[in-house]
Amino acid sequence: MSERMNVHDLVIRSSRAVLPEGVRPAAVAVRDGRIAAVADHGARLAADTEIDLGATALLPGLVDTHVHINEPGRTEWEGFATATRAAAAGGVTTLVDMPLNSTPPTTTPEALWAKRDAARDQVRVDVAFWGGAIPGNAPSLCALHEAGVAGFKCFMSDSGVPEFPPLDEAGLREAFAAVAVFGGLVVVHAEDPAALADPRDGGYFAFLASRPPDAERRAVERVIRLVEETGVRAHILHLSAADCLEPLAEARARGLQISAETCPHYLTLSADDVPGPTATAFKCCPPIRDARNREKLWRGLADGVISCVVSDHSPCTPELKHGDFATAWGGVSSLQIGLPAVWTAARERGFGLGDVVRWMAESPAALAGLSARKGRIAVGVDADLVAFDDGASFTVDPSRLRHRNPVTPYAGRTLGGSVQATWLRGQVVDLDGTPRGVLLEAG
Repeated sequence: MSERMNVHDLVIRSSRAVLPEGVRPAAVAVRDGRIAAVADHGARLAADTEIDLGATALLPGLVDTHVHINEPGRTEWEGFATATRAAAAGGVTTLVDMPLNSTPPTTTPEALWAKRDAARDQVRVDVAFWGGAIPGNAPSLCALHEAGVAGFKCFMSDSGVPEFPPLDEAGLREAFAAVAVFGGLVVVHAEDPAALADPRDGGYFAFLASRPPDAERRAVERVIRLVEETGVRAHILHLSAADCLEPLAEARARGLQISAETCPHYLTLSADDVPGPTATAFKCCPPIRDARNREKLWRGLADGVISCVVSDHSPCTPELKHGDFATAWGGVSSLQIGLPAVWTAARERGFGLGDVVRWMAESPAALAGLSARKGRIAVGVDADLVAFDDGASFTVDPSRLRHRNPVTPYAGRTLGGSVQATWLRGQVVDLDGTPRGVLLEAG
């Protein structure tokens, strides 16, 4: 019996394991779904199964805290089965689902339970949930927090979803104050509606002009004022405008609890990449801006003003994407290819795998209150692991993507890096097999 207790379920060796302290050769031992040891590469470790990746990098499973999923039956949106399949194919082992694009939206405990029931037995990776803050539901926020949501999403401008309306200044203040009482987190779609306009035509540059950088900066400055007033923790979602970096850096220097994320498409694409008015796979809100702005976002990551890179995965049917930039639905699909997209651009700018893991695994896990279990290769953490060949390359073929409606602005692009295998709690994820993901409570 005692000898059996020293046998691990799995040992994975790599000469390039991406650990919190850096990249080095290591052997990672797994028992009962958790990491039991992180040892020297050549350490003698008894195991039922042993895998040697050679020079293929071993990463922690990525944590994507910005994914839009719907309940089954709504074929215009993403479902739990398809979203989590695409996630696993892209090395993402934990998702946090956004509270809109479902009926009802996740703005009450009852709606959260309904969404959890819809997701149960379908998820191939682990899934947590955001709650929503909308006009009139501030009294429900504490109960949602106690039910295990990671925090509360709100909009400052029209969400495009009638059942998830935005908060005005008084509503923001009420929600922020309510969440501050129990030490929760608000995550904000920050665009000032007073600075937005209808596009003058259906072209991309008209759409871009209708959502100027000032709309984001004014909204971020308002969030900063309310954070200072209420003491709440706040996070800016899908930061697109580099003009926001200055007020965010100043607020953080004053000790305010405010952070920000950006997305692969803002870091890897630019307005000049959009080929024409029918290339609506590029449409998202806030919009993809120019190349100079993009490079400033990379500096924001390097300086730590932006802490997370997450997908804002929001695929809809080709029919909803059809038309021009004035009429088509917005949302970029990159869940499966976010890691190679970011790695391709990061490597060109002198960043390493450790940086990418910090932005796409460690920091998002901390944001969502999941860092005790997710986002690192460390003893006691869930054995969520990824074999990543960072020297490989491939051309994006939408027909090979695993999300429900494979529309993507990366079609035809050559990206560097390839996910070779994904383990969830020490078991290889079978993309077409029995779902083994679990539903998580944050905190």
